[in-house]
Amino acid sequence: MDLNEILAKTAAYQVRHVTVTGGEPLAQPATYDLLHRLCDAGYRVSLETSGAIDISPVDCRVMKVVDIKTPGSGECDRNLWSNLTHLVPPDQLKFVITDRADYEWSRDRLGSAAEGIEILFSASHDQLAARQLADWIVEDRLPVRFQLQLHKYLWGNEPGR
Repeated sequence: MDLNEILAKTAAYQVRHVTVTGGEPLAQPATYDLLHRLCDAGYRVSLETSGAIDISPVDCRVMKVVDIKTPGSGECDRNLWSNLTHLVPPDQLKFVITDRADYEWSRDRLGSAAEGIEILFSASHDQLAARQLADWIVEDRLPVRFQLQLHKYLWGNEPGR
């Protein structure tokens, strides 16, 4: 599907907010142009990215949600830490946490985010009970937003959902 077809299909949904996500969207070179064109078309646009690819070329009108990979993900070495310097409000930094060690690792990195960046802590659906993560956050009085991987609760691991 080319960009014009994607824009036409998006328009058919009659929505105001578009989130570009799935796999790693920035692995597709055309994503940068898509984000720009969606913004030009008047949509509120957000991008969910793994944080492994440089976000500096992303249109400044796009709200970026950067997923910092924790050690428990097995992908921690892919984090591109320089991406944190490109986050501005209302961008978000997300940590998907698998266990207590991931929680402590994530907690220790809270100061890495710029002022005004919302921090999200989410329990890895199959690895950590959401209630346990919520208890740790409350116990430590962390200035983070607790988030559920809602798509996992609604559709499990169903591809394309």
